[in-house]
Amino acid sequence: MSTSKKITRRNFIQGVAFAGAATVFSPSAHRAFGYQSPNDRPVFATIGLRNQGWAITSKSFKFADFAALADVDSNVLGANVEKTEKKQGKKPDAYKDYRKVLDRKDIDAVMIATPDHWHTKIAVEAMYAGKDVYCEKPLTLTIDEGKLIEKVVKDTGRVFQVGTMQRSESGQRFLQAIALIRDGRIGKVKKVTCGINGMEASPVIPVASVPEVLDYDFWLGPAPKVDYRALPEMREGYGGGVPLYSNCHYSFRNWHEYSGGKLTDWGAHHVDIACWALGASDTGPSKISPLEYKLPVEYKDGWPTVNDQYNAATEFKIKVDMPDDVEMIITSEGDNGILFEGTEGRFFVNRGKIVGAPVEALKDNPLPEDAIEKVYGGKVSENHTANFIEAMNSRKQPISDVWSHNRMLEICHLSNISMRLGRDLKWDPKKREIIDDAQANAFLSRENRKGYEINM
Repeated sequence: MSTSKKITRRNFIQGVAFAGAATVFSPSAHRAFGYQSPNDRPVFATIGLRNQGWAITSKSFKFADFAALADVDSNVLGANVEKTEKKQGKKPDAYKDYRKVLDRKDIDAVMIATPDHWHTKIAVEAMYAGKDVYCEKPLTLTIDEGKLIEKVVKDTGRVFQVGTMQRSESGQRFLQAIALIRDGRIGKVKKVTCGINGMEASPVIPVASVPEVLDYDFWLGPAPKVDYRALPEMREGYGGGVPLYSNCHYSFRNWHEYSGGKLTDWGAHHVDIACWALGASDTGPSKISPLEYKLPVEYKDGWPTVNDQYNAATEFKIKVDMPDDVEMIITSEGDNGILFEGTEGRFFVNRGKIVGAPVEALKDNPLPEDAIEKVYGGKVSENHTANFIEAMNSRKQPISDVWSHNRMLEICHLSNISMRLGRDLKWDPKKREIIDDAQANAFLSRENRKGYEINM
């Protein structure tokens, strides 16, 4: 879009003092500046509004004003406009086309909660349009997309928060876990197991009529052009109101065309914390081995041979060789969470609990008072959005920066590639490429559909 390019080159250089790659902001106050200064609140817009899109919007009202919302589903858009008006007392503008949001000079930042295959295009164009970005996890569909985002963050000086909110929230349990490890409470870490659950296969999903409220071609966007598929049974509970089985709303995570299954869904949360705890946020593995796995459809040369069923792995056990001889296991079995095992003990942490002998020992031998803040890089923010706005104010990168996120997400992407090809992969963390495997390296990127290229 030509207007996007003009906005880009004009806006991103104005008033930006870029703080350098992967700098973590150490806030001087507990609350975000937008919350403390009601007359100087930042102006936000959200792009992609189902489920997590509304979740990150609703918890941001006390920090920012939402001037616009965008979604390709008119029902979703209308419902969230109404809810936003009730929450903030002012009706946001509604758009189907996110580019109209980026054209607006009054919007300081965008929150992106579209399906994964849209993240990079919108995020890059938003930064060049002079917007700071909060983007849901997993940040990218491919490893090379991550490299591009890193480059654009550097080039534009925009602040970019990834939505791995376990770094800020969940009762600080994950921060406590990292503090325990840094304080030597389990000795040298030898093994970390990330339990991220599996998923069910689908029945055959037939071609169906596209709902009138949905612009399906725009929903596909950068992904290949395919027929809309759905079964009549409807989903209930979280993500409800849409077909239980489809190649669109909610179910997009089960298709490699749009996401990466559980590996990039829950993996983006727990592998992130594991890498942070291991001090491996700026490096990577040496080898990925798919020990056990089950793909729901037949694959040939890394590609599914049918297009009418979910194709992401349903069960898996992946072994990852990490620096310092640490073994990481990513598994669909067991409790959802992270088990850290060291030479002197072990403990388990998830969003609801942190348990084990080293945790029990804290009653008599507590961590230093500043242990959590040292992990976080300063006072822990009220929530993940607060940290984002604090970083916007300081012009430093927030707690979940793109560099550390991409490093850990490379493990998740590589795990999927290893299962799709059915073999071990050797990884060069410096060059960020697969060693001696041209076929596997071809999966590090994917060309956008014509008409949906990234505007730079």
